Amino acid sequence: MDHAEKHKTSLPVADESTQIDPVCGMTVPADSPRSAEYNGENYVFCSDGCLKKFQDDPAGVLAKRSQKEASSGSSCCGGGAVVQTRETSNKSSCCGGHSSTKASDSPADPTAIYTCPMHPEIEQVGPGDCPICGMDLEPKVVALADEGEDKQYSDMKRRFWVGVALSVPLLVIAMGPMVGLRIADWMSQSVFGWLQLALATPVVFWCGWPLLVRGAKSFRTMNLNMFSLIAVGTLAAYLFSLVVVLLPGVIPEAFFENGVPPLYFEAAAVIITLVLLGQVLELRARQQTGGAIRELMKLAPDTAHRITDDGEEDVSLDSVHKGDRLRVRPGEKVPVDGKVLSGSSSVDESMLTGEPMPVKKVEGDEITGGTLNQTGALVMEAVGVGGDTVLNRIVQMVADAQRSRAPIQKLVDVVARYFVPAVIVCSILAFIGWAVFGPEPQLAHAFVAAVAVLIIACPCALGLATPMSVMVGVGRGAKEGVLIKNAEVLEVMEKVDTIVVDKTGTLTQGRPEVTGVETFGDWNENDVLTLAAAVEAQSEHPLAQAVVRRAKADELQLVEASEFNSITGGGVRARVDDHDVLIGKADLLDEQGIEGVDSGRDKAGSHQAEGATVVFVAIDKKLAAILAITDPIKESTPAALMTLHELGLKVVMLTGDAEPTAKAVATKLGIDEFHAGVSPEEKHDFVRELKKQGTTVAMCGDGINDAPALAAANVGIAMGTGTGVAIESAGVTLVGGDLRGVAAAANLSRKTMSNIRQNLFFAFIYNALGIPVAAGLLYPIFGVLLSPMIAAAAMSFSSVSVIANALRLRAAKLT
Repeated sequence: MDHAEKHKTSLPVADESTQIDPVCGMTVPADSPRSAEYNGENYVFCSDGCLKKFQDDPAGVLAKRSQKEASSGSSCCGGGAVVQTRETSNKSSCCGGHSSTKASDSPADPTAIYTCPMHPEIEQVGPGDCPICGMDLEPKVVALADEGEDKQYSDMKRRFWVGVALSVPLLVIAMGPMVGLRIADWMSQSVFGWLQLALATPVVFWCGWPLLVRGAKSFRTMNLNMFSLIAVGTLAAYLFSLVVVLLPGVIPEAFFENGVPPLYFEAAAVIITLVLLGQVLELRARQQTGGAIRELMKLAPDTAHRITDDGEEDVSLDSVHKGDRLRVRPGEKVPVDGKVLSGSSSVDESMLTGEPMPVKKVEGDEITGGTLNQTGALVMEAVGVGGDTVLNRIVQMVADAQRSRAPIQKLVDVVARYFVPAVIVCSILAFIGWAVFGPEPQLAHAFVAAVAVLIIACPCALGLATPMSVMVGVGRGAKEGVLIKNAEVLEVMEKVDTIVVDKTGTLTQGRPEVTGVETFGDWNENDVLTLAAAVEAQSEHPLAQAVVRRAKADELQLVEASEFNSITGGGVRARVDDHDVLIGKADLLDEQGIEGVDSGRDKAGSHQAEGATVVFVAIDKKLAAILAITDPIKESTPAALMTLHELGLKVVMLTGDAEPTAKAVATKLGIDEFHAGVSPEEKHDFVRELKKQGTTVAMCGDGINDAPALAAANVGIAMGTGTGVAIESAGVTLVGGDLRGVAAAANLSRKTMSNIRQNLFFAFIYNALGIPVAAGLLYPIFGVLLSPMIAAAAMSFSSVSVIANALRLRAAKLT
């Protein structure tokens, strides 16, 4: 038996329906599509990353797994991300697509997945720093308890304040002579140096330790970044000063100032302190960007009332399973997604729809987690729990979007790749230039210039420019019910010049009502409605439901229909009480050889001119009635269209309705262009044709019926409650299903991209001007050589300016 064969039977099976992933130790369904066979044994995996690791070295994976203690934790990462594993607890965690939005209520959760805001591909279990850029990692999904100070922020703040406490007296001692305070005259040169050394050492090697470690790591991995420059600059200043204190005799006279070798302890300490200030402000700002997610997460209650055979018990949401019966009392929030089993109540769904009016819920109705039960008591069945709830999917979508990268970031990546090596070269050239051509003391001036160039050129502002704007912008959109799938959508949405909209549910309320019935022959209104409702009861189309609602409102007795058949894009047919009933458009009835259709067309015109949709009902091959169905225009639609036009956007309406109906709605709303009688396939073709003409198109639909057109558009905008396909497929999901959301999305994209460009401008211009000034450009004119301390202050200010500019998006007016 070989090594792998010896270990293959050591993997536990959680139960008959699950197995353990041999790479990360997670419990995985036994029928997982990610599986591999090895030595006659079948193994299943939680993610493509785990599967690939196993396929690369199955014997090694099984050997390592068998050696792990039962109490140790496991970690994996799908997709080739850089992961550092922490053996922290007996829990297993995987970043291969299994993150839970509820995650943990503890900011110190040892199994939480952390990622880099600049490099989302970097993921690891627990906090740390990015191996590429050195920035602090942050939780991939914000937890509720993160509302307080996180560990990284508290640690950096503590280091900063200790740095301030030691740097201020050090600065006074060193720089006092510039203002007439000659402390050095009160003590020997040796004591003066040792005092500065005592004050500077804790600042550099305790306060600045995280910065130095990141700098060292950047050289070890050759991912040079801002911390590379900080580490080189501060250590150069500190170590030179240390040599002056310990071995003053080895310092060349070319370095001397006023007959003694200079000390740069204060420069090293102040640089570290100012960089720490920038880190503190950055971490604080990033905490604030999670506010939108935390507000969403607060919508879900902490517990649920589960009904069992033994009575009722209060359980945490994590303990609720699909199929559980739950009680929701008046005034409580619905814990998870589900279906009403008994009771009736009014439910406030404004967190989803934005509409203040409560919705009546009765037996059989769907109910969404996070909504507020107002009046009655409900018993519900849990259908969507954990990460499957609408609320959790929304939270995850916002979190993923905040971590995504806009295409414009590629420019920054290219610049950053060459920037740090170029700065080091500039620093060396500055040193050589001053050493050869500079005034006395030449080496002292050269050293100051070289360190100043390294410090002022730190590209932290450049790195923050894009991710900070994306994080704040996506969070701002979430507060308005505009869910952005990723940063690329923001960038494309800014370029959109044409908005294509459906009529029903987008411009209108999506809840049509039968407002007129005209009969033909011997048929009366009630008989026609009875037969028509029997057929339409088997259809989910909004117009069909309008007919059923009218029949119920008139207290008509619905009967069973048989041989039901749906005719795509045309209508429906069935047998009811030995009658052949056909319902649909006039053209369909013509195709089926129905008598009297022209009479119906004549009468339909007046209804269509008022914006009503007319449905033709044929019974036993003869026209029996026409039904005028009106879908009221949403109150917000006219104002939303006005905003879109003010933004310079062209609005095109595509609808399956007849020409007169479409024309009436388009004229009333001032829509630029409309097309009537359009099938879903024709919508798709229309959008593709617009794109061929060079138009950038955003298509608004319900995310299901309009799926082909949404996929064809440059940006798909799903209107509705954000359930099902809408959240998964569209680039933008409007939770409230309101056209105002389209205007908000357009405004948000423009403001966010403008903010990114402003940030990049600040960062590029700052470095373009700062490096020459630090190298000594102003010295021949004004006799000014930039101090490394001033360079550090300027560098920190550039980061703060970028952060402050990005945070302005939180107050941006979108509609």
